[in-house]
Amino acid sequence: MTEPVRPDALRPDPALIRGRRQWPLPRQADPSAPLLEVENLAVRFKMPGGSVKAVDGVSFRLDDGEALGIAGESGCGKTTTALSLVQLLPANGRIRSGSVKLFGIDLAQKSERQLNRYRWREISLVFQGAMNALNPVQRVGHQVAEPIEVRLGQSREASRRRAAELLDLVGIPAARASAYPHELSGGMRQRAMIAMALACDPAIVIGDEPTTALDVMVQAQILQLLEQLRRDLGLSLMLITHDLSVIAETCDRVMIMYAGRVAEEGPVRRVFTAPRHPYTRRLLSAFPNIHADRRTLEVIPGQLPDLRNPPPGCRFAPRCAEAMAVCSTEVPAEVRFDDGVRVACHLFPSGAAATAETAAPLTVPAGAAVEGAR
Repeated sequence: MTEPVRPDALRPDPALIRGRRQWPLPRQADPSAPLLEVENLAVRFKMPGGSVKAVDGVSFRLDDGEALGIAGESGCGKTTTALSLVQLLPANGRIRSGSVKLFGIDLAQKSERQLNRYRWREISLVFQGAMNALNPVQRVGHQVAEPIEVRLGQSREASRRRAAELLDLVGIPAARASAYPHELSGGMRQRAMIAMALACDPAIVIGDEPTTALDVMVQAQILQLLEQLRRDLGLSLMLITHDLSVIAETCDRVMIMYAGRVAEEGPVRRVFTAPRHPYTRRLLSAFPNIHADRRTLEVIPGQLPDLRNPPPGCRFAPRCAEAMAVCSTEVPAEVRFDDGVRVACHLFPSGAAATAETAAPLTVPAGAAVEGAR
């Protein structure tokens, strides 16, 4: 039997990608460390009725030049996980425990002032809803140039020249740099947000629903732009979305979250064509497929648990058709398989041999797999 190809073997050489950077690594960086390594991240929000466990023990890794898609229902912790990387949380949100290591540097231990060294310079964001994210009374070119001037200490003239180059890079004519956000189309505003995210040559760009509220043609253009920039600039991308087809088209790996925890994570093609976790299977069943027979889309019964007082054991157990008695009492251990997939589900006991052959994935309903999965 042919030995499966390890996902690590397909990843680009980090040294080559880091060599493209315009600016040197942070002084405390370990050149041999992974780009981003998050371990047991827990985030709490203080509310009048108690503390909300928005993110609870999330771990993942992002390598140089890699694209990771994060999917799940609204309220499952996707955006909170991403914002926690540089602690851009609301006033009532705090990282309770865990580590966020960028080049081996634990950002979770940094003060607000220290974090300014990493925000936008190493990790930048493309926020959801470009019209609301852009300043309506500032010209677009000025907004793109501002982080270059403030974060990198460049002169105003040099910053504006670089802003014009970035706008041209994302497909906006330099002459439009003098426009206000309301004078641009939705697609151009989103392109301007991407240009702003690239301003300081970051290692990681986080896209929070970057194609929301855009028509299908413009969505395709934005996704194509992100893919081209990732390839040409050596960017690492984290893409938060409800649209599984976007992840299938754009990302190398996918992380499925439910109620603040990771349900399943692995290579996109493997997870989308042979999902193991019941929640992943349900999500795929609820996604339309134009190549399948006409059918009524499945729904996931019930609703997300109250994260102020989440149920013991597996948080998906109250909505899971495959739930067993142990699911309501014990938190499932994470099981890693030799095809690069990890799953937290009692259907796959942690003591069993974790191989793709011995742990057969759950059956996906006909037509449920997302087309275009890499």
